[in-house]
Amino acid sequence: MNNTKAKSSQITTLTLIKYPSLKTKFWAFGMMQYAHQYLSNVQGMTFYKLMGSGKGLGFNPFPDWSTYALLQVWETETDAINFVESSQLMSLYANNSSEQITLFMKNITAHGKWSKQQPFNVSDSLNESQYPIAVITRATIKTSQLRRFWKFVPTAQKPIESANGLIYTKGIGEIPIKQMATFSVWKNLDYVKQYAYQSREHAKAIKMTRQHNWYSEELFARFHLYKTIGNWKDIQIQF
Repeated sequence: MNNTKAKSSQITTLTLIKYPSLKTKFWAFGMMQYAHQYLSNVQGMTFYKLMGSGKGLGFNPFPDWSTYALLQVWETETDAINFVESSQLMSLYANNSSEQITLFMKNITAHGKWSKQQPFNVSDSLNESQYPIAVITRATIKTSQLRRFWKFVPTAQKPIESANGLIYTKGIGEIPIKQMATFSVWKNLDYVKQYAYQSREHAKAIKMTRQHNWYSEELFARFHLYKTIGNWKDIQIQF
């Protein structure tokens, strides 16, 4: 189902946080529960997800205890900047992490649902210039299909290791093994299309998804990545 909402000034942010020590990794794990209190009644925020990450690239059932993510959807960029620069939660993250970056994105297209919602509105101010492209793919895997899904994952993801134009990718998710997502950043839209349409493994993954009905819920969203606040050594972008 296509995103048919009216275009809006909505933006999406994804904050990546890296924790360097055993002490801060324990702290970060605890914040997966306690951070919710800081995210209630935030001005201008309409949707959020606290997520851990998996080791390596893409979907991975084994946790990466050093890296966490916070996805947020905002009514305006001003709301997002106020939170990133002034909130107590972001200050706590900064004080306990070795790297932290917030990526600012405008939605181009979105299909599917996330927690029974379609949180992303197409932006009313998309620029035709070749901004970097960010892609989020997210799914809740049916319990009956977990074994079949994870058996195929290594084959499906192999091409991403050498994909042209890929700047960064990371597997993130709310619940390990069952609720998973991938976040990727590409130099431009042409490289996204090249990977999507020319990778035989990717095409096979789509075919098997439809054949075996792996997911009880899924979502695909594409964004213009137009701004960052913070630093992340694996994400080097010139705007």
